[in-house]
Amino acid sequence: MTTTKKPASTKAKASSDKKPSNKLQVVVQPDEDPLARLAQTVTSPTIRAAVTVQAFSMAFGDTDLQALVNELGKQCKTARGGDLARAESLLFSQAHTLDGMFNELARRAALNMGEHLSATDTYLRLALKAQSQCRATLETLAVIKNPPVVFAKQANINNGNQQINNGTASPARETVIEQSKQSGDSNELLTDTRASQAASRVNQTLETVGEIHRA
Repeated sequence: MTTTKKPASTKAKASSDKKPSNKLQVVVQPDEDPLARLAQTVTSPTIRAAVTVQAFSMAFGDTDLQALVNELGKQCKTARGGDLARAESLLFSQAHTLDGMFNELARRAALNMGEHLSATDTYLRLALKAQSQCRATLETLAVIKNPPVVFAKQANINNGNQQINNGTASPARETVIEQSKQSGDSNELLTDTRASQAASRVNQTLETVGEIHRA
């Protein structure tokens, strides 16, 4: 019994012959401004990220820009839906990468220690930066896995007008000015009819003080 392979379809063969391209297809509607549409495309977070990923992924060879845009769009849609599994994997993988950088930089610092102090200092600084970023990445991952609980105090809200006092105000002091018995019913003082001291040096005869003026 012999078996024969089914020839590949023309569509599959055409897709295998397709080469990666840096071109991006932008669809412009009839009632749209081409320049405005181009500006929206350039400022799109997904497209900008795809361009950056393409530039930093040369180790994998040439990648198609449109394919990167489509894949990043799918991943963003998944994250918006609440599925953060990929984000957790991304952070944990980055933490491992930063840990590897820390150990390699620390090893190089140890090799230069004692002979090349400047190189040792540079490698140690870079190693500690990688270690700090690794710690921050793991902290972010822990927050995603276990979000902090926020307790909010209940606020009583009135429908009417409210008065807000930021501090305790001192009570107002009311000053009452009593009328002097010597001035009578009015607030004006009586005219001083005595002569000035410069005009007469002789003591004037004093009258007997009434009961009302005694101490």
